[in-house]
Amino acid sequence: MFRGVLRGGGGLVLAIMLLVGGFLTYRAWQALSVAKWGFVTTEEWEPEAGNFGIAAVLIGTILIAMVAIVFAVPMAIGTALYISEYAPARIRQTLISIVDLMAAVPSVVYGLWGLFFFQGHVVTLSRWLSTYLGWIPLFKVDGTDPNDPLATATVFTSSTFIAGMVVSLMVAPIICSVVREVFSQAPVGEREGAFALGANRWGMIRSVVLPFGKGGMIGGTMLGLGRALGETIAVYLIISPVFVIQPHILQNGTSSVASLIALRYAEASSFSMSALMAAGLALFLMTLVVNFAASSIVARSRSGATSDS
Repeated sequence: MFRGVLRGGGGLVLAIMLLVGGFLTYRAWQALSVAKWGFVTTEEWEPEAGNFGIAAVLIGTILIAMVAIVFAVPMAIGTALYISEYAPARIRQTLISIVDLMAAVPSVVYGLWGLFFFQGHVVTLSRWLSTYLGWIPLFKVDGTDPNDPLATATVFTSSTFIAGMVVSLMVAPIICSVVREVFSQAPVGEREGAFALGANRWGMIRSVVLPFGKGGMIGGTMLGLGRALGETIAVYLIISPVFVIQPHILQNGTSSVASLIALRYAEASSFSMSALMAAGLALFLMTLVVNFAASSIVARSRSGATSDS
């Protein structure tokens, strides 16, 4: 009976996922039959004119997620190491609860905080990066003069960089929870062996904990990436939507698949709704692949992971 219940539960989860994918495919078929392969190469979004695609919003989604991961991973791994290896036992559970609580904060709260408070403070950093690293295409900003102290700051607002930093605060608790759990499972015997051979605490972490938790760090990062790819409300509140590929992360204007759906859903006609469902299907498949890969890596790291010591 127990084995049957477990198999039934697992089968039900897979069935629900297949139903979701099938529903999205069915609703998106009308638009996909018109756009064909141009759906993934077209930057415009004019479904009623037959000129629509997700090239711009897909690139925007990936860039926002990448910025989020760049900021979230060091913060999450550092926090996980402190909680599992350095924090006094009397406050460790409190810190764990605080990190887990961050994951429970609604995304709209992060979005409003990012829009009305955080954005104004990050513009200075964006201007500095553009001034001194503008020769790198990623940090280039069109329409600004780095030598003009009175130049408007609006070219730096509602950017991929700001949206990604806000999303990083939302995905960091997820990565931290996975990584901390894997770190805590590092073999006690190997820890004690490292200390017996004369290693200090950081030496033990480098030779035992980090090699053991390598799979967990990769898997946690990919889980966070899957979360960042699908973030909607926080990104929708911060960005200024544009439907061209915007490779300059510091510059005003970007977009994402999820925010496109949120923006156009209320006014969509029947065909436009089919196009939005096609965009949702693309996002569903992308996050599905990322999360499946992350789950397999995390599962493998928790059972039979070994260190190099």
